[in-house]
Amino acid sequence: MVRRFVPELRESERLDFVVANYENASHGFGLTEKNAKELLGAGVDAMTGGNHTWDKKEIRGLLESLPLLRPVNYPEGVPGRGVRIFDAAGERLAVVNLMGHYGMPMVDNPFLAINRVVDTLEAEGVRNILIDMHAEATSEKRALLMMLRDRVSAIFGTHTHVGTDDLVIDRGCAYVTDTGLTGCRDNVIGMDAKVPIERFLTGLPGRFEVPDKCRAVLQMVVVEIREGRAVEAYKIRAYDEGTVERIFEARVEP
Repeated sequence: MVRRFVPELRESERLDFVVANYENASHGFGLTEKNAKELLGAGVDAMTGGNHTWDKKEIRGLLESLPLLRPVNYPEGVPGRGVRIFDAAGERLAVVNLMGHYGMPMVDNPFLAINRVVDTLEAEGVRNILIDMHAEATSEKRALLMMLRDRVSAIFGTHTHVGTDDLVIDRGCAYVTDTGLTGCRDNVIGMDAKVPIERFLTGLPGRFEVPDKCRAVLQMVVVEIREGRAVEAYKIRAYDEGTVERIFEARVEP
């Protein structure tokens, strides 16, 4: 879906920079070098991670050699970086990967960590700041918006796989609780339905598998940033049968 639609969306939507979350890119768990290079070759400029970042051993080297991030609030000394500054249409764009607390692996307090990160970026004169907040709890994502809406350009939630319809521009910060998955759409959060149903019926563990065949979707949020503030944002869905639609635009809060 990325290879099929991202190149044409870059052209039709005049995209200067594309960020994707790589969490489940390699058969549902983490990211391999092969898949990383495929995604980067298909029009993705940078990729963020989350609780599945470490599922593939090779990610440690890839975090140093490719434009990949892992959550910034992992403890000091963990491989990789949680903040990178890129050139986007001649402007400096900071991409920050942050992971929530509830239901997630042990990491440092995300709210304290992101305040330190934004302080540093502001001191360096970086105005365009995009955050991938990889979190289970919607309240954590919403609280992050309330805390940072005057200081960052965009906060895009990831992790739950299910896209939300609360896209908003609040005081110049674009926000959505979850962007939504790109992948299979006719099952359980992108995975074959058999194992999740058995787990819910019996309580017994099982390994999730990506179906060999499925109906697929690509989900994307597009935001225009001027002088560090979001001025327009909208959601796009592309379907495997070829349909591409702009499904809603951000409400701009006064």
